[in-house]
Amino acid sequence: MQRLPLALLSLALVLAAALALSCGTGSQNQDPLVSVTLSPATADAADYPNGQVQFVATGYYINPSRTVSPLTAAWGTCYQEASTSEISVTAVGVAQCAPGAVGTFTVWADDPPLPNVACTAITACGGGCFVAGTAQLTCP
Repeated sequence: MQRLPLALLSLALVLAAALALSCGTGSQNQDPLVSVTLSPATADAADYPNGQVQFVATGYYINPSRTVSPLTAAWGTCYQEASTSEISVTAVGVAQCAPGAVGTFTVWADDPPLPNVACTAITACGGGCFVAGTAQLTCP
């Protein structure tokens, strides 16, 4: 009879552990982000008021019925796979050419990797361990 309380305690601990572990595998892992697109895909700053172009990131998930737009993302810019200060982009995707900037530059938006994922391949133009999308911005 003294073993029954110990067995019940052990069973309760196993159930509690199983419940706690199942909470860590929420919808984030079950429906991962698979791609990001930016809109517009190409833009000429000369065609926008004050040269400010609003880009919008859209996230597409493994569940085809789940799309998020605008996607909360990290934003950045680059030129030929290197960081650049020729254009800037705000935290909400508004890009603008710096005075004197000429050429076509890349605007990128990416979504961070899942928690506890080791990442050592982040590129200057977004991506690597991140799901990233890019667009092109032409400066006059």
